[in-house]
Amino acid sequence: MNFIDKAKILVKAGDGGNGRVSFRHEKFIDKGGPDGGNGGRGGSVILVASRNQNTLASFRYQRELIAEGGIPGGQVRKNGRNAKDLLVHVPVGTIASDEHGVVMADLREDGATAVIAKGGKGGFGNAHFISSTRQAPRIAEKGEPGEELMVQLELKMIADVGLVGLPNAGKSTLLSVISNARPEIADYPFTTLVPNLGVVDVDGDGLLFADIPGLIAGAAQGKGLGDDFLRHIERTAVIIHLIDVYQDDVAGTYTIIQDELKAYKIDLSTRPQVVALTKIEGMDREILNDQLARLKKVVDKGTVVTAISSPTKEGVVEMLREVRKLVETHRAHERAAEASIGAPTVPVLSLGDDDNDAWQVTKVENEYVVSGSKIERFAARTNFDLPEGVERLRDIMHKQGILHELVRQGIDPGDTIRIGKYEMTY
Repeated sequence: MNFIDKAKILVKAGDGGNGRVSFRHEKFIDKGGPDGGNGGRGGSVILVASRNQNTLASFRYQRELIAEGGIPGGQVRKNGRNAKDLLVHVPVGTIASDEHGVVMADLREDGATAVIAKGGKGGFGNAHFISSTRQAPRIAEKGEPGEELMVQLELKMIADVGLVGLPNAGKSTLLSVISNARPEIADYPFTTLVPNLGVVDVDGDGLLFADIPGLIAGAAQGKGLGDDFLRHIERTAVIIHLIDVYQDDVAGTYTIIQDELKAYKIDLSTRPQVVALTKIEGMDREILNDQLARLKKVVDKGTVVTAISSPTKEGVVEMLREVRKLVETHRAHERAAEASIGAPTVPVLSLGDDDNDAWQVTKVENEYVVSGSKIERFAARTNFDLPEGVERLRDIMHKQGILHELVRQGIDPGDTIRIGKYEMTY
């Protein structure tokens, strides 16, 4: 399966079912009362984080997510069935944003869910509108439209440790030795074209490692494999920076990658690191020590600098133990920070709140435009083909003071009133 870490999809929640206009028709009952049932709720579109998913590849061919609509109301006060929600499984670490870049959901844990498009409410049937003054209402509401929007899905891996370095630094080889991952390995640059994941056992603790494709100078600006893969380091607790011991200038090589980590939109150069020279098997000890000394001159004070050989596993266990300590410390700081300020909340866009009565009237050319979440929802549920439905909407507008404002602004009989995408004549 190809690795896909971005996808743009159309999401459409289900419309609510229409309410029913119906009257009892029974033997020996000449004038039966209203018995039209309410429509069912439309299905919502819900993202579900799953560790069984590794990429967003399934959205390459499925560019639309459409939930079922609610069932219309029936006779004898039978309400329509609510539609099932559409559950969409995505990898842990998936972020959903709207077309304006506003984050709607950030699914960081296995099983986490987020409603990204809310199903429309069902319309009321005429039985709902019975009152002391209205014994035989012929009013029924349409079902409310479900939300529809374009959603950008982006995968940012949530690994404990990220392996970075120039192409052919030995990242894939190390991951294949310490985990169950089987990345492609070859003696040429850019062998790894997609991030690879592997679980590493360190003295009984399982740490998730991510092998990030080779970075080069200018990667933060999109050069080479670009910054598309730097995003996968954003959430790692610790970075292992691997450098080929046979590089002529190990200090300069270290600086290249550090500069790219720093130039990224989030400064990743401050993330806890372990810096390791690789491929030391057969290396003369005096030359190795000289390379280590050059490296330590430019590495930040307190950063662990070591040397390893993946094929012989020399120095690997010791390095992993240092990494585990750093991961535990970093995660403990994260938990303490979240406890002090509270867990971050991510807004989920949804249909307007019924309790929001705010509205405004604006004259646009020859139309009077009425806007406001509550009145727009009433208009969406109004059946404009039924005079009784239009009259009910007028009553609501009168009670809310909208008709008074229209008169104040100079509306004349025959002028057009637009509410959302619906229009009526004054």
